Formats: sequence, structure tokens, C-alpha cells
Amino acid sequence: MAETSACARNGRVWETGDAGKVPYWVYTDQDVYQRELQRIWYGPHWLYCALECEIPNVGDFKTTTLGERPVIVVRSAEDEISVVENRCAHRGVKFCQARQGHTKDLLCPYHQWAYDLKGNLVGVPFRRGVKRQGGMPRDFDPGNHGLNRLRVEVVNGVVWATFSDETPPFRAYLGEKFWAHYTRVYDGRKLEVLGYNRQHIPANWKLMMENIKDPYHAGLLHVFFVTFGLFRADQKSAVDIDETGRHGILISRKGEQEVNDVTADLRNFQGDLKLADPRILDVVKEFPGEDTVGMITVFPSVILQQQVNSLTSRQIVPKGPAGFDFHWTHWCYADDTPEMKLRRTRQANLFGPAGFVSADDGEIIEMSQQGFSPSDMEEALVMMGGREIAPTDYMVTETAIRSMYRYWREVMGL
Repeated sequence: MAETSACARNGRVWETGDAGKVPYWVYTDQDVYQRELQRIWYGPHWLYCALECEIPNVGDFKTTTLGERPVIVVRSAEDEISVVENRCAHRGVKFCQARQGHTKDLLCPYHQWAYDLKGNLVGVPFRRGVKRQGGMPRDFDPGNHGLNRLRVEVVNGVVWATFSDETPPFRAYLGEKFWAHYTRVYDGRKLEVLGYNRQHIPANWKLMMENIKDPYHAGLLHVFFVTFGLFRADQKSAVDIDETGRHGILISRKGEQEVNDVTADLRNFQGDLKLADPRILDVVKEFPGEDTVGMITVFPSVILQQQVNSLTSRQIVPKGPAGFDFHWTHWCYADDTPEMKLRRTRQANLFGPAGFVSADDGEIIEMSQQGFSPSDMEEALVMMGGREIAPTDYMVTETAIRSMYRYWREVMGL
């Protein structure tokens, strides 16, 4: 009730029933953002944490942030990964500052409270006092003061966690249709990290979800894609959405570098562009079927990218209503040949903050936020392809954006 009042106080009510419009304030309002943290990020949703291969040995850990809460992802046993909040149960210290490392236990440097790798409190200096003076009260029970431990599933090499006991098992969370999309690439083979990129984008986190649910822009904004035939409006493509509307996938097939009626409508098409090193497009077919692109948005935290032979997870870390960090992890299969690993590494240059393609997205999303902020009672139009919400077998549509906001409104109660 208090949450409803907070949003209503600023007139933040989505009055229209028109699925083809999104009010700007969903990207700018602080109260809306706080509700998102509670209902979405800390609610019944699975959040991407890491690749299992990043912590291969017992004691290996990496830190990340889920919503705005810092966590430690640690291999706590040979066949077990734990995710615990990076916050000492004593004084709330974010005690682990390293991005990755190896440890025997989890130790807060402030008063040296020690936890085992599962987050259980195992050591409190001077708990019994010194010379019968001081110490913790007699009724202090270390069993009640461990680190907050999240539910975890490790699914074909990817570590997922949730703050909520109500979140269904990961496979049910995806649904059977998206389980098939997921396992097409994450098929159980061991994974290996090729490298990382990180960037901060001064824009609302949902704009990145939208970006990958919006194939309409890809054939217009990305000169590289269109010029070299990786993603064009004249290619056979599809948009699929799950039953809830929260997850989506863009599917496409690599086309040709040619001039036709599609490129005639593109003001920024540059047919005379040549690659100084054509090995970046040394593409080989490797997955079943004819599709060469599968860009999955697993709501709300990650984009699972397969673009020709480039494989990447893109984790979203919100930083307030007008900013998010974006963590890119480029990976390969552990049993790839050296030639394939090199091919994937070269193609990764298309993506990341300075990628030939993705640099466009970071800039245009920032420009969107700049347009929303001073006029937050206006509305964005997302009616390309109609107002319906359904999978399509073409890319000139915004149906997956409409489906995400249908789900978002249900969860947010707005």
C-alpha cells in the first residue's frame, strides 16, 4: 500500500491500455526504480551470476552485484557453488573487494569475523571476552548469524541465483520453449572464458533489455551489420517470446553483402566499406539448423548472445534509474580447437564497449535517456508490427518490447 502511494504521489500511473506506448517515467522515476529492485531484482526471478568455469576449484570465488546487492560466488565444495551476500553479519561491511580470487574462508577484515565457504559463521574473535571481561552475550548463537545465502542453480555451465523462495526451478522459469533455445548453445559442454569487457551506460537498465528485443533497429543503426550482411531486414528472421512475455529471443540467418531495395532505404548504408582484415568474418557453421544468430534476453539480468561464432554473456547491473553497468564475458567451449578459439576471439571484436557493432547501442541508449529525462510525462511508441503481442517470423516488429512491458506491469502493479 505504501509502495502504491509512493508511485501515485508523483502521478506515476500507466493510464493507457495501449500496449504500443511506454511512458518515459518508467525510465526516470526513483520510486519506480526502488519498486523494481524489490519486486523484480529481489523478487521471484533468477539472476545471472557467473560461468561455472570461472571458479573451477574449491575456494575459487568471484564477486558480482545482483540488483544493487554485492554477492560472492564461491565454489564451496567439488560439486557445489554457493552465492552469499558480500556483507558481514556483524557491522554490514562489504568485506570482499577483489573481483576474483581463491580463499580458505571468507574473512571480514574489520573485526575478523570468519565464515566458511557456505557462509556459516565459524569464528568471532573475543567471543568469550578477555580476562572474563567483554565478549558476546551468552545467548549469542553463531548459527543465527551467517551470511545471507541465496538459492542457486548451476545449469549447463551457468550459475544462477535468486533471493526469493518463490522462484520456480530454472527450467520452469524459462519454460520448455526457451529451455530449447537455451540448450541449443548451453548444451552441457564445458565452457572456458576468453576475456572480459566492462562499461557503464548512463541509461535505464530496461533500455538494454529492449535493445535486444528490438530487431527493427539492428538493420538500421548498425552499419557494420547491414554492410557485411550479418543482420539485415531482408534476412529470414524470427522473434520468439515465452508464455509470460518476460523472455525473448531474436533469431536470424547471415545474409549477403549486397545492394538491394532494403539498403536503398538506409541513409547510412556504406556499400564501399571493405574489411582491412576479413578474418573477423571467417564464419563457420556449428549449431543445428540454418540460424546463425540467437540473442536471448533472460529477464531481467542477462543477454545470452550467439552471433555467428561469437559467444558472450552480457550481465546487467542496475545503478539507479538512469544508469547501469554492463559486464561482458566472452567464452568458448573448452574442447574447441585452437583455430575455433581464435575465430571466436576475433569475432568478439564486434561486441563490447568498443565493438564495431555494440558501440552503437551504448551511445544510442544514452541518447534515449537524454531525451526521456526532461520530459518524463511523454510516451515512447513501440507499435512497429502492430499492437499485438505474439511471436513473429520477421524482424520489423517491436512485439517483444510490448510483451516485456505487459509482464513488467503485472509484476510492478502499475
